[in-house]
Amino acid sequence: MFERLFPKRPKETKPLPEPTPQLALGALLVRVAMADREYQAPEVAAIDKILSATFDLKPLEAAKLRATCEALERHAPGTPEFTDILRETVAYADRLGLAMAMWQVLLADGEHAGIEEDVLHQIEAALGITADDSADIRTRALGE
Repeated sequence: MFERLFPKRPKETKPLPEPTPQLALGALLVRVAMADREYQAPEVAAIDKILSATFDLKPLEAAKLRATCEALERHAPGTPEFTDILRETVAYADRLGLAMAMWQVLLADGEHAGIEEDVLHQIEAALGITADDSADIRTRALGE
């Protein structure tokens, strides 16, 4: 009866934007944070902080960018689409900085899940980061 009075309207979904370097980085940060299936407030805050600092955004702008990146990450077929964009547009030395930022997100919740590290290493490899540089970044991130 209520369905006749209040018919359900199909949800209108906005099409996702084409990935840009900003969106690609944000989506990869989200992917690392979600790798353990627990997306916690400290990880969200770390992503916002990284996006804000990297792209000179105000906090609200960074949060909006992150929200778009979350949607893009959910619907993206895989990591290569994002890493290819970054490999083509970001110098190697800067990609090392991106990897360190991903470690900051990974460690933001105070936990260090192996699955998160595995995802991060897959992303590093797809970004073209050498095994030696990856090991160095890991050592610095963990304070070893």
